[in-house]
Amino acid sequence: MLTLIFIICMFSVFGKVAGLAFRGAWGLTKILLALVFFPIILIGMAFSGLISIALIALIIYGAAALITNKS
Repeated sequence: MLTLIFIICMFSVFGKVAGLAFRGAWGLTKILLALVFFPIILIGMAFSGLISIALIALIIYGAAALITNKS
């Protein structure tokens, strides 16, 4: 059940970040970090059994994405 919540949150957060990345004036490095490397790290953590840490990191990253979107 925790894995399902993680997958749903991950799609929603990174969908929001993808929209921000393509609308904003981000550089190529920030796009790669936000859309490629961080999701790969989170998926690797989830597959290696660190789902609790990955879920917390995803929640923090999602909150930061929401805050930067509003300002």
